[in-house]
Amino acid sequence: MGFLRKTSQNLNPKCFHLWRTSSFLRASIVNSKLSPYRFALTQSFCSPSRQNLKEAGIDLTQYPPERIRNFSIIAHVDHGKSTLADRLLELTGTIKRGHGQPQYLDKLQVERERGITVKAQTATMFHKCNLVGDNTSEQPPFLINLIDTPGHVDFSYEVSRSLAACQGALLVVDAAQGVQAQTVANFYLAFESNLTIIPVINKIDQPTADPDRVKAQLKSMFDLEPTHALLTSAKTGQGLEQVLPAIIERIPPPPGKSTSPLRMLLLDSYYDEYKGVICHVAVVDGVLRKGDKISSAATGQAYEVLDVGIMHPELTSTGILLTGQVGYVVSGMRSTKEARIGDTLHQSKTAVEPLPGFKPVKHMVFSGLFPADGSDFDALNHAIERLTCNDASVSVTKETSTALGLGFRCGFLGLLHMDVFHQRLEQEYGAHVISTVPTVPYIFEYSDGSKAHVQNPAALPSNPKKRVIASWEPTVLATIIIPSEYVGAVITLCSERRGQQLEYSFIDSQRAFMKYRLPLREVVVDFYNELKSITSGYASFDYEDSEYQEADLVKLDILLNGQPVDAMATIVHNLKAQRVGRELVDKLKKFIDRQMFEITIQAAIGSKIIARETISAMRKNVLAKCYGGDVTRKRKLLEKQKEGKKRMKRVGSVDIPQEAFNEILKVS
Repeated sequence: MGFLRKTSQNLNPKCFHLWRTSSFLRASIVNSKLSPYRFALTQSFCSPSRQNLKEAGIDLTQYPPERIRNFSIIAHVDHGKSTLADRLLELTGTIKRGHGQPQYLDKLQVERERGITVKAQTATMFHKCNLVGDNTSEQPPFLINLIDTPGHVDFSYEVSRSLAACQGALLVVDAAQGVQAQTVANFYLAFESNLTIIPVINKIDQPTADPDRVKAQLKSMFDLEPTHALLTSAKTGQGLEQVLPAIIERIPPPPGKSTSPLRMLLLDSYYDEYKGVICHVAVVDGVLRKGDKISSAATGQAYEVLDVGIMHPELTSTGILLTGQVGYVVSGMRSTKEARIGDTLHQSKTAVEPLPGFKPVKHMVFSGLFPADGSDFDALNHAIERLTCNDASVSVTKETSTALGLGFRCGFLGLLHMDVFHQRLEQEYGAHVISTVPTVPYIFEYSDGSKAHVQNPAALPSNPKKRVIASWEPTVLATIIIPSEYVGAVITLCSERRGQQLEYSFIDSQRAFMKYRLPLREVVVDFYNELKSITSGYASFDYEDSEYQEADLVKLDILLNGQPVDAMATIVHNLKAQRVGRELVDKLKKFIDRQMFEITIQAAIGSKIIARETISAMRKNVLAKCYGGDVTRKRKLLEKQKEGKKRMKRVGSVDIPQEAFNEILKVS
């Protein structure tokens, strides 16, 4: 009866009272021979959301495609996307005013701690609006699907997936800060997707707000008419009454056909302990009902739809999803590998043309993840499997390190993406991990004519017979927007990072727009922090991947007592190797504890040592008992101690703390 107790803990208060007082209900689960979560899905009284839906008189069949609007909110970091989403949810009655939880759609702990949006979140709203020719007494309200997206460059893949389910977007711009780098990137993402773009100038209540200047920027950079921009303050509610009517009037309805066979686009998924994999889908054509048999176009596997509904804003079971609607599906998927983002789901035994899906992810940063305790490998493997179901942009392959044992080589979209992934592993799954130095993918050509793509520096051979004759590194096209007084400092920084200037212009009298080609290796570590520092925090930065360029690259090894530590190997430009090697050994000397034997720390390129530090041994004063006598007696005692230290050095091992790895991240 343990599973019955677990089921009772997950019911809402009304259902729990029914559970406690009804022996019939408890007996029904046993007699049904269903698992608890499947039984709960089949019972309407265990779904408070469905009750609320019926009480509200909402029937999704009343909403043909022409009464549906799907839109996304896109903007630069901290321009007010999540606050605007809160106000729209309140205006439509989806959540109560003053619910006590700002940024309602930011559900992850890491999002609340950092104040950023990491995962795109969906919510369905209902709103009555008068259109020309509408008889409001007969027409139902409009069904509006809102998708709140991240603003940081590392999560642009989330934005592109969200835009695939939309026909329009709100481009939110801060009235004080104006157009920023990620504003430019997100605009072109929406523009390439042929979405209707509604400019929203937010935070007009701020003392430094200058809406007219922002309107001029929108006109000069994006050719958006200043008269079409909406002036709002999500914080005070000023101007919000014009946002929803603009969405309904300007954004077209979804183009799908309800009479065509079912086709759904799999947008996102996450793992629930009781329901299995929950998929977020957009119904492009046809109708989906609970109990239908559906198949995956990618894997060919068939599933039964156990539950289907909308996010209103929590999971709300409706039993049906129609053309143009965005919702969730529970189909009993148990493996995270079955839910492939961008997959087409369709009716079983019905042939359909798969939807285009999404562009494949291009990973920019690679890092090794190893359990802090080697016996926790299986637990870390389980945690990474669950988390990659919710974050499909991470690539994972198993690898082995002589220093750290079994682990994983993971690919990320950027350094913040990597940091957030590590934090979610620790917070959501209690995993304690050691992460290696982040690297980027390189191409090396050898003397025998072969080429190799290298993501892990330890995989680059140091065999003198197989000499490297050419190497290439990835580059990015960086967009930088800064106040004009910081132009000189930024040009100096980009030159130090081996950057090539491509474009330099002025947006207006106060702000400059710069475009550089930079080696990705120079960007991923601390370029953004340095840029923010020299511009007093006013710079905005965005980048997109570009082609590979030839460079003079070398493998830098770290040796402890003559033994290479593969987890600390890195690939650097030859001109910087001497400086980076010196900084690495200096950092390691501070963080590695003294032992009973001497520790030698060396940085080497091939067989050439370029930097060295020594951590002296802790030693006993063996001469303390010698108050006099012949010097040969003292020499004999010292020689004996020296021999003992040599034996210790042969058999002793050096423990490298995680702090040492963290410090190496800061060495560019």
